[in-house]
Amino acid sequence: MADQTHVLFVEDDDVIREATQLALERDGFVVTAMPDGLSGLEAFRTDRPDIALLDVMVPGLDGVSLCRRIRDESTVPVIMLSARADSIDVVLGLEAGADDYVTKPFDGAVLVARIRAVLRRFGHAGGGRAGEPDSPASGGMLAFGDLEVDTEGMEVRRAGQPVALTPTEMRLLLEFSSAPGTVLSRDKLLERVWDYGWGGDTRVVDVHVQRLRQKIGQDRIETVRGFGYKLKA
Repeated sequence: MADQTHVLFVEDDDVIREATQLALERDGFVVTAMPDGLSGLEAFRTDRPDIALLDVMVPGLDGVSLCRRIRDESTVPVIMLSARADSIDVVLGLEAGADDYVTKPFDGAVLVARIRAVLRRFGHAGGGRAGEPDSPASGGMLAFGDLEVDTEGMEVRRAGQPVALTPTEMRLLLEFSSAPGTVLSRDKLLERVWDYGWGGDTRVVDVHVQRLRQKIGQDRIETVRGFGYKLKA
């Protein structure tokens, strides 16, 4: 998988950029490394990478704005890099369309593990194309009020109109659709959707649920305080 994967890495710190590029290349990834957001956007449009790693604080076009520009054009997975785990920039990045984030300083092995986890979710690990998540649900067409979920065609409609979801949003909806009315904890969703085998930041779940609600209806996913979320049957 890794030797077929093209990574766009945008980082303005020369030492971090060069060291991380070498570490990723040792693991077999092809890396395009850029020092600022504008050159990163140009490289994204030219090279069409399989995944983007974006530092939040890069010059020219900051990482959050770059993520938003990428998301306007593509569903390619995006991982944000932030120097502070409690930074509002983390939430802003997720709201802009990022799929995950890693806190700096990071261990190279941890970063590679997170990249591979995201790529598995997007279908790379099994040889599939990026942007085509494996479905946890079966049964073809599922209906929840005016919401229709095609688990085989990976399509969603609301009131007959197509709904555009990122692969992460689609994977999240498929998890809810596979067990309507069942409360799914944030930790369980981190494990099933983000492929975390360790404790993760539940803000990732909360922001993605918020983004999903905006697309399929605010009242379709119910918050069960202290426990998690459930899809209204």
